[in-house]
Amino acid sequence: MISSQNVLGHELIGLGILVSGAANPTHRGINGTIIDETKNLLVIETTRGVKRIPKMHSTFRVVLPGRQLVEIDGSVMVLAPERRINLHEKKRIT
Repeated sequence: MISSQNVLGHELIGLGILVSGAANPTHRGINGTIIDETKNLLVIETTRGVKRIPKMHSTFRVVLPGRQLVEIDGSVMVLAPERRINLHEKKRIT
């Protein structure tokens, strides 16, 4: 089950998100649903179209199931999604 303690080890696509902080001031306040993720970007579907937000130098509030909010520093997410998930799994096993 996804929680604030293990969110980085889970798939983020489909979760609600708010860009709470960003080096680029035009990115702050963007909210919507994560529809894709790359090593360096989160792709967010908003009411104003699709936005690509760099993970580095951004802070995100992610809505987990049950409406729990978790704030994530984007710099800890700068890995290909499959590598981030695999690293988390390995750390949990050992």
